[in-house]
Amino acid sequence: MKVTKETLIGDVLDFNVDTARFFFEIGMHCLGCPHSRGESIEEACQVHGTDADELVKNINEFLGNN
Repeated sequence: MKVTKETLIGDVLDFNVDTARFFFEIGMHCLGCPHSRGESIEEACQVHGTDADELVKNINEFLGNN
């Protein structure tokens, strides 16, 4: 799976639940909420004041997408 800023958080978690740690690290502790699973990474980062590009980079590196 190649993650982009438009990728839904729920899709990332369904693909590999271990990616949850990247969301927790930037303060996204609401991953169990149905609403958060339907948000894109970009939308969630805007709400939490974090850099979506950096999060996407870190998740893709973890998943082996260089």
